[in-house]
Amino acid sequence: MNENETNKLVKGALLLMLAGLISKVLSAGYRVPLQNLTGDIGFYIYQQVYPILGIAMMLALYGFPSAVSKMTVELKAAGKSLSLHSFYIPVFLLLLALNGAIFLFLFWNADSIAGLVGDVQLTYTYRLAAFAFLLVPFSALLRGVYQGTYEMKPSAYSQVIEQLVRVCIIIAAAIYVAFGNHSLYVIGQAAAIASICGSCAAIVILGIYVAKRRPCSRERYEIPWKYYVRTLLILGLVAALNHMVLLVIQFADAFTLIPGLREYGLSKIEAMEAKGIFDRGQPLIQLGTVLGSSFALALLPSISKQKLKGDPSTFYPYIRGAMLFSFYLAIGATIGLIAIFPEANRLLFQDESGTQALQLLVLAIFLCSVAITAASILQGLGHIKRTAGFILVAFFVKWIGNQLLVPLWGIAGSAMATVVSLLIFFTLVMYELRRKLPELRLLKRVRFRALILGSVSMLVFIALMDWLFSAQASASRIALLIYIVFIAVIGGVIFIICLLRFRAFTKEELRMLPKSELFIRFYKGRNYDE
Repeated sequence: MNENETNKLVKGALLLMLAGLISKVLSAGYRVPLQNLTGDIGFYIYQQVYPILGIAMMLALYGFPSAVSKMTVELKAAGKSLSLHSFYIPVFLLLLALNGAIFLFLFWNADSIAGLVGDVQLTYTYRLAAFAFLLVPFSALLRGVYQGTYEMKPSAYSQVIEQLVRVCIIIAAAIYVAFGNHSLYVIGQAAAIASICGSCAAIVILGIYVAKRRPCSRERYEIPWKYYVRTLLILGLVAALNHMVLLVIQFADAFTLIPGLREYGLSKIEAMEAKGIFDRGQPLIQLGTVLGSSFALALLPSISKQKLKGDPSTFYPYIRGAMLFSFYLAIGATIGLIAIFPEANRLLFQDESGTQALQLLVLAIFLCSVAITAASILQGLGHIKRTAGFILVAFFVKWIGNQLLVPLWGIAGSAMATVVSLLIFFTLVMYELRRKLPELRLLKRVRFRALILGSVSMLVFIALMDWLFSAQASASRIALLIYIVFIAVIGGVIFIICLLRFRAFTKEELRMLPKSELFIRFYKGRNYDE
């Protein structure tokens, strides 16, 4: 790959990363008005179908496009063109067969799945959700081809448009249900329809690019069926799994939480409401994880085995800096959100139900942010299967943990099961990172004095504001919004300034940041000119 192609790849990867961040913020943000409009039971219904729709989305955005991209690069390197007869049609048929099998399984077993999750009224919703998998082959194939030719704009634009369409339809459905006295189960069905419409919108965007470029030839060569099948099955499914850490945790909740809450002693309606309350933590964890891992993930295009072997003296500080940024930001986000969670719960979801259990759940932000960053580094070094295996371990720990702890402690038991499963995932990934990069020595580079001073300063500020203004902030929702935004922003600034002034980072690490001069000025303080 020449320098021009490398620059194109890095810029394209960053564009995809930005599109992913926008999509995640949209995905987390719309759940607040959804809960406000439909209540905890409506939110529960949505969250029961979301993991299935999320799997289809991950396969269409990350899994299968990664596999198709790899095949595209390798075929071009072998001197073969992307032939309609020998590439597009066979790969599309294989994708259709794989996703068609998932569709048939979900469609014909929807009643059994609804029975397993403890709510037979979700049967039609699951049948409708199955259709989302039939659209995966179209978007995954086109995204993969463009990514394989280092054209990231089609994938990025189609991803953002897809999410916007989904969000608009879901919010419209929530308004329809809230003000039209309709069944709350319409929300689950609307979520499935929104996912299908979003996929169609993405396919239209990708189709426009195809009409302009026509990236295929009429060349014929022997179809390498085994190669196609192996790449799609192994890389496609494994690559998707590496983007599903939080999703697989929610998937386990969808199947085990309601039965566990019934054993805990709740009625069916009470169990549904309790799960809806528990699911309030998901958008906040998602946003916190985006904050904690986004910068490090933006560095992924620059991570490779070749760079580790060729220039370890540059590579190690680069990776260490990425991990440290993730570590500090994740701790700040976790501590800050735990401190303001009662007010945030009241602002976003209109009451303080489940606050203590959800404060425990917030620990997932730190564990997930750092673990995702470390797992992404391992993936960049080629250890994709291993990190996917660690995610499966976390899934089974969560599943078993729910079955053991929810009947004893209710949603607090599920929060504990989530934290334990992510702690095991975190431990496995960090151990593997230390094993593969022995010179990283991350713990030795953590400045605990700066971290403690920053955390304590932030908490003192939050406590002082709570003592002075909590009564006024509770006067209205607008006042509460202003109060929370103010303490979150100022508290975050105090935390970051303390990290800078007490030398949590080196100057070289700060230079990795955009607008690094500003951060270095705080770092040096009055001795800036020295």
